[in-house]
Amino acid sequence: MTDRVVLVTGAARGLGAVIARRFHASGYRVAIGDITFNAAQELASELSADHSSAFALNLDVTSKEDFSAARDAILDKWQRIDVLVNNAGASKVVPVMDITAEQFDHVIQVNLRSVLFGCQVFGQHFADAGAGRIVNIASLAGQNGGSATGAHYAASKGGVITLTKVFARDLASRGVTVNAISPGPMDLPIVHESVPADKLSAVVASIPGGRLGSADYVADVAVMLAAENAYFANGACWDVNGGLFMR
Repeated sequence: MTDRVVLVTGAARGLGAVIARRFHASGYRVAIGDITFNAAQELASELSADHSSAFALNLDVTSKEDFSAARDAILDKWQRIDVLVNNAGASKVVPVMDITAEQFDHVIQVNLRSVLFGCQVFGQHFADAGAGRIVNIASLAGQNGGSATGAHYAASKGGVITLTKVFARDLASRGVTVNAISPGPMDLPIVHESVPADKLSAVVASIPGGRLGSADYVADVAVMLAAENAYFANGACWDVNGGLFMR
């Protein structure tokens, strides 16, 4: 067990839960932030029965006040925080011509506004402390316009990549790094649930390796970017997409 602390947003299920588990297995104390608090609490109890090295936070990532409250709760419990992983996201496949204003605003708020607020609140804390790591979960959809996801999702994830660069530039001199990971389609229950089977089969067939990606590996990349010696990785977008997008 190290003394390092991480907050993972949207960590109650899916990729967020995989990331939270991997940080905990790597010796981090983990704050599990999610709007579905009961599920977050279950994961925290699974990782640490007495909640000494994992605990749950009721976190609505569309609220800057919730990020501030999460920061204060973590500092009160563990007196430090070293890493923020902005993972929380929302996606619903809708044809581009059919996306409503309400659907667009919801996805932008959850996927993009959350990154703005998380980077503002925790970026300032890390800057004041002189060190910190922020890892934003973007997406291949934000690079190629998406194939199995909606245009609103793709637009939000493109914005995540841009915000990553802006915060990386502005916080670098204060000892803070900000990077993004852009996964392609992952082998996760939520992917199988949200993407129609025929469309998912077509996506898999288009991947050079012919298979969906490993969420465990994405989690490994997040842990790597969070390391204390990762100071020279900054403003980067780490592609994990099976060769669907090359540059």
